[in-house]
Amino acid sequence: MQTRIALLALALAATSSLAATPTKIPGPAFPHYASPVALTAACTANVDRAKAAVKRLERQRPGPHWLAAYDDLNVLAEDLAGHIFVLTNVHPDKAMRDASEACELRWQDFFSTLGQNEKLYRTARQVRARDDIDREFLKTTLEGFEDGGVTLPPVPRARAKVIQDRLTELGQIFDKNVRDANIQVAFTEAELQGVPEGVWKAAKRDAQGRVLLGVDEPTYVPVLQNAVDTAARERMWRAKTNEGGAPNLLLLAELGQLRREYAQLFGHASYADFALRRRMAATTGNVNRFLDEVGTAVREREQRELDELRAAKARDLGKPLSEVKLERWDSAYYTERVRRERYRVDQEAFRPYLPPQESLALVMRVVEKMLGVKYTRVPDARLWHPDAQAYAVSDAATGKPLAALFVDLYPRQGKYNSAAVWSYRNASTRLKRIPQATLVVNFDRQGLTLDDLSSSLLHEFGHSVHNNLSTTRYSSQGGTQTLRDFSEAPSQMLEQWVYDARVAGVMREVCPACKPIPTDLLDQARAADRYGKGMFYARQRLYAAYDLALYGADAPEPMALWARMEGATPLGHVAGTTFPAGFGHVASGYSAGYYGYLWSEVVAADLRTAFAENRLDAAVGRRYRNTVLANGGQRPPQSLVRDFLGRETNTKAFFEDLKR
Repeated sequence: MQTRIALLALALAATSSLAATPTKIPGPAFPHYASPVALTAACTANVDRAKAAVKRLERQRPGPHWLAAYDDLNVLAEDLAGHIFVLTNVHPDKAMRDASEACELRWQDFFSTLGQNEKLYRTARQVRARDDIDREFLKTTLEGFEDGGVTLPPVPRARAKVIQDRLTELGQIFDKNVRDANIQVAFTEAELQGVPEGVWKAAKRDAQGRVLLGVDEPTYVPVLQNAVDTAARERMWRAKTNEGGAPNLLLLAELGQLRREYAQLFGHASYADFALRRRMAATTGNVNRFLDEVGTAVREREQRELDELRAAKARDLGKPLSEVKLERWDSAYYTERVRRERYRVDQEAFRPYLPPQESLALVMRVVEKMLGVKYTRVPDARLWHPDAQAYAVSDAATGKPLAALFVDLYPRQGKYNSAAVWSYRNASTRLKRIPQATLVVNFDRQGLTLDDLSSSLLHEFGHSVHNNLSTTRYSSQGGTQTLRDFSEAPSQMLEQWVYDARVAGVMREVCPACKPIPTDLLDQARAADRYGKGMFYARQRLYAAYDLALYGADAPEPMALWARMEGATPLGHVAGTTFPAGFGHVASGYSAGYYGYLWSEVVAADLRTAFAENRLDAAVGRRYRNTVLANGGQRPPQSLVRDFLGRETNTKAFFEDLKR
C-alpha cells in the first residue's frame, strides 16, 4: 500500500553501500520535537503561518506566475505539516502520537477551509495556462476547489466542510483503534508446533507461562501458514479478522453515510460516482465491468485451488473428503502444504538468505542498476526511533543530490502495523526542491520470506522511488500525486523482480558473506508463485466490489453487506467475525478506490513487458525513469505509459498471466 499527502486536495489521505558514508540528508533534516507540548506549540505557529500565506496569495493577481505562487503554498504546507502524518504512525511515544493526531485535525481544518476559498477559486479561473503542464495543474486545481465545495450555495458549502473535517476525524480514530489495540493471543508451546521458533521463542509470557503473540504481519502470517494445531490457527485468524471490533463498525457506517451525503451535495447519487469521475476508470459502471471480467477469469481457477486444499486437508486428517470442510483459517496453512509438497518450496526457507538490512541493500542496488541512482546511508541522523535510518539519493552519473529516504524496518508497539510509504515532501524543479519520503515496513529480524521481499519491500520501495525520482515543475504534482487508480502500478511492476536469478544474484554485490539463494529454490518458488493466484485475485476482487458497494447509492450497513458478499463466496462467511472493522483502506484514502489495486496491476503487467528481456536493463530503466517516474502527476497516466511503451496500454499481459 502507498500512503501520500495530497496537501491541497479534497481529503487528507493519506543501500548499495551499507557502510556509512559522511554525507548530509538532501533537503531539510526530519523535524524533531522535544515533547508533545513542543509539537503542539509548533503546530499552532505553523498553521498560523500557513493562514498568513493564504492571505498574501489572495492579494495576488491572476497573472502568468499565479500557479507558481499557488504551488508555493503547497510547498509551505508540505514543509510545515507533511512530517506530522509520519509521526502519527511511527513515533514510539503514545503522547507524541496523540499530539500529532490533534495537529492533523488542525491541518485538516486549514485544508478544508482552503478548498472553499472563493477568492482563490475566482482568481484561478482567470489564469491562462502557458503549456500542457500548466494546463494539467490548473485543471486539477480547479477540480480540487470544486470538489471541496467552493461552488456550492452557502448552506450546503458549510455542510460540506463539516463533513470533510468529520471524515478525517473518523478515519483517524478508525486507524488508531487498530494501531493502538495491542492485541495479544496466548498459546502454549505445544499449540505452536510447526511455527518457526524465531517467531515466538523470545515473546513475552502470561502468568500461566503461555506465549503472547501479537497480530502484526511478521507474527500473524507465520502462525497461519505453519501452525499444525487447527484451533491455534483459528484463534489467531479470528483475532486478526476482528481487529477494530464493534467501535470501528460504527465508524465505518458513519463514514459511509457521510460520504453519500457529501456526494449528494454535488448532485451525485453515490460517493463512488462522485469519486470515480476524476480517475482513470471514470465511472462506476466501468469498474463493475472490469471486476466482472476479473471474476470470470479467475472463478474456475479459484474453485480448483480450493478443491485441492480441501483434498490436502482430508489427507492430512486421514478422513474421507466428504467429511472435511475447508475453513478460512485453513487456507494459508494448506496452501503452504501444497506448495511444499508439489514444488518443494517453503517461504520460511528464504529467511537465512534474506537478512533484513541486506535485503534493503539488495533492493537499493537493484534500483541503482535499473535507474542510474545511488543510495548512501547518512549516519547519526536524528530520527524518531533508533531503528529508523536515513539515506541520501543521488544521480549515479553526476553525483547530483536527488532526494532523501527514511526507512523504518521493524515492528514495535504503537507503530503502523502494515507497510506504507509517506511521500510527505515532493519535488519542484522550478524551486530546485528535493523530495523526501518515509518507507515503513514490519519485518522479522531473523530474515524475510520471498513474499516479504516481493509484496512489502519491493512494492513499497517502488512508491519511494516514484517520489524520489520525480522531477515535476510543481510540487503539487510530484511523485505519487497522480490518479489513485494508477499510483500502485509503478510499485506492483517491481514485485515480480524477486523471481529473476539475475536480480537475486545482486545480493553478492551488497553482501558477499550472505549465502546466495540456491538456484533450484528460486526456480521452485517461481513455479509455486503461480499456485494460489485464483484465490488471491478472487479475494482482491471481493474487497474491491465490497468497497464500491459500501459507497454505493444506498450506503448499506457495513457488516451486513460484508456478511452477504463474503457469504456468496466458496468458503462463505464466518459468523461473528468483523473483517470490515480492520479494513483501513475503505475507511480513508482508498474509499471507493480499492479497485485501484487491480486496475493498477493491469497497467503494471503491461509496463513489465518492457523489461521482459532483462529486469536490470539500464537503457529501459532510464527511459522508464524519464517518462513515467519523473513526470509524477503533471501528465495523465495514459500518456506516460504510451510514451514509455511506444503504444497504447492494454490488458493483454494481465489476463494472459491469469490463465497461466
